[in-house]
Amino acid sequence: MCGIFAYLNHLVPATRKEIIDILINGLKRLEYKGYDSTGLALEESDGNKDGSIKIVKQVGKVSDLAHQVKANLDLDKSFISHVGLAHTRWATHGQPSINNAHPHRSDVDNEFVIVHNGTITNYKDIKSFLIQRDFKFESETDTEVVVKLVKYLHDAHQTQKPAFSEIIELAAAQLEGAFAIVAISKHYPCELVATSRGSPLIVGVKSKSKLNADHFPVLNSKDMRGYFGGSYGRKDEDLQYHPLGPHKEIEYFFTSDPSCVIEHTNQVIYLEENDIASVHGGVLDIHRGSRSIDESTHREICTLKLELEQIMKGSYSSFLQKEIFEQPESVVNTMRGRVNFDTKEVVLGGLKEHIREIRRCRRLVFIAAGTSYHSAIAVSCTS
Repeated sequence: MCGIFAYLNHLVPATRKEIIDILINGLKRLEYKGYDSTGLALEESDGNKDGSIKIVKQVGKVSDLAHQVKANLDLDKSFISHVGLAHTRWATHGQPSINNAHPHRSDVDNEFVIVHNGTITNYKDIKSFLIQRDFKFESETDTEVVVKLVKYLHDAHQTQKPAFSEIIELAAAQLEGAFAIVAISKHYPCELVATSRGSPLIVGVKSKSKLNADHFPVLNSKDMRGYFGGSYGRKDEDLQYHPLGPHKEIEYFFTSDPSCVIEHTNQVIYLEENDIASVHGGVLDIHRGSRSIDESTHREICTLKLELEQIMKGSYSSFLQKEIFEQPESVVNTMRGRVNFDTKEVVLGGLKEHIREIRRCRRLVFIAAGTSYHSAIAVSCTS
């Protein structure tokens, strides 16, 4: 199981060491899920456009990554505003290696950098499309396909000066499967965009000042007057989330697991299906590309009332027991992005091109290990 943690400090001075410590500690909270490699991405500039992004990756333990990062960077450098990404990976596409570890980059200049949980089932089709347009790939992962698609869309619409969130929305619309994505870019310094479909993503918020609301509206793209017109961002302060008064200092924590957040803040927002959350100038904005009639038009700011140990293990005696009792929720999460409940259709992007051959088969062979092996046995008994 992969893990995501991202930290954005706006007008909150911090040294690189302090930022790295927050990111590394977030990764340590994710270690219980299991992983084979780790990595992080750090802005090199303090809000300067087209500043570089540093990526450090490591096969092995989080402690090995921490040692590597601190040995090779100026830890005393200070930032007024900054955004960083961190990730633990459990290999699904490609073996454990430096190249396959997250974060992934769009090109050698690190123009766009993302971390990702989940599986993109149509990544081979997108990869073929990008290869035909001279994109070169460094890894075997589906994640690298996403970040290169983001660069392709940015370059294709560059004259229209799209917002960062617009590019991510366009990219997400091309993806099939279940995923959570957090992205940064040297073209959009101190900004962050995140989206999820069938994979959990939480936003923690920390501010010394009172915030302007305990909930705020979520609009869809049509409400926001379309793409690439310079009016995409919402200027109405009632439709955004930010500190009140003259003090605009604020910190955001994006993560796939609440255990990463609770030691920093208990104020969180749970992103819902197809939400696109962006932070620009310290202001949080959430919208979605489309909305069904029965979907919520607001996001509540919730208060986490559990202690760290309760969040990680809860009332269960062990993580094994916890995973057993969480199976119904896990099944639902697996179905998200693969089952369209409106049309009652199942979409398995990785199998679509093989449906004809599968229908001709007289026998299916399941090759699996661990809990997947037991799932295969259960399925075989139903035939």
